[in-house]
Amino acid sequence: MFNIIELENGLENVQGFYCGATNVGMRPNKEQGDVAFIRSNVPCDISAVFTSNTFQAAPIKHFENYEKGFQTDFVLINAKNANAMTGQKGIEDIDVIMASLSKKRAVLNPVMSSTGVIGYRLPLDKITSAFDSLDFDAKNSHAAARAIMTTDSFKKELAYKVELEDGSSFNIAAICKGAGMINPAMATMLCFVVTDANVPKSDMDALLSASTEQSFNRISVDGDTSTNDTVMLLANKQSGQYDKKAFSQALNKIMFELAMMILRDGEGANKLVAFEVKGAKSLEDAQKASMALSNSLLVKTALFGEDPNWGRIASTIGASCIDCDDETLIIHYDDLLIYSSEFRELDKIREDKAYVIMKQDSFKVTCDIGLGDASYTSYGCDLSYEYIKINAEYRT
Repeated sequence: MFNIIELENGLENVQGFYCGATNVGMRPNKEQGDVAFIRSNVPCDISAVFTSNTFQAAPIKHFENYEKGFQTDFVLINAKNANAMTGQKGIEDIDVIMASLSKKRAVLNPVMSSTGVIGYRLPLDKITSAFDSLDFDAKNSHAAARAIMTTDSFKKELAYKVELEDGSSFNIAAICKGAGMINPAMATMLCFVVTDANVPKSDMDALLSASTEQSFNRISVDGDTSTNDTVMLLANKQSGQYDKKAFSQALNKIMFELAMMILRDGEGANKLVAFEVKGAKSLEDAQKASMALSNSLLVKTALFGEDPNWGRIASTIGASCIDCDDETLIIHYDDLLIYSSEFRELDKIREDKAYVIMKQDSFKVTCDIGLGDASYTSYGCDLSYEYIKINAEYRT
């Protein structure tokens, strides 16, 4: 038995970790940082999951230049510039930055993560100037979480204490950013999870991959996949405590909750909707149809308009080219039957009930294909006027 207890604040709850941020002039609002750090006072095992985009950004390539199984004690993160599509020079720029950092503080295999506009090299003078103003002994998760935001409307951080049956405990915490370019192949997002659990490196990769599949790989704001998507898990073992089942559940919980925060942010999003496809012939079919629903612009705009048009749901399932049949398909919004072969047209009573459901800020669309036993759930949001405005003005 174990208990997972939510804590106030974020990364500072984890033994041996420090974090903070500073503004070096890349962001005009001086009260919000644009360069952040996370460090541990001892070497950490590190696992990471990166974007499926073929054009991976320079920080990811730099990370992958280290030997497999390397340890680190420092993560540097910048906003406003993705350092993506910058070629070999982009990787070399990171080496220059880390060499400058090493003159200020001894670091072990430091890694970097970036978010912002694609296609520009990092402003080296500005970023290296951060090392004169950063307090490397700070424990300011709020500042770090705010500094990594781009189009996010709020910071995203969580922390849990995991109490084990024998009275011992360990902690896990995370900060995350993401609001647009969110697709079920991770998202345009950065997530940094830290723990003092004594989790073996042999467990970390598999547990992180499984948690990513259950969280960030199941959300969609707009169906685009970024060049910089990154989830990192750092473990410094300082609690000396570990239980695989407890740690796995805590990791799953923290990453799923952060994924839901991203969807709720969603660059003007008003609704968070779960799309469950069940009764499919195979898991592949269920996943394909569910992700098609969470990605569909027509479905998203119907959600924004609070229009219970089941035709868009059915059409999207059919367009996904899975095995399906309109005679066996059944669609529910929450517990309300919207479509079946016996109720192909919405009568006024059911349509009025559907409007009430769609006015909620979250609800579930369940589609029973009626041909098998496989099921899959992904998560999406509506697409609003604000999304167009934010992305049309992204560089202006």
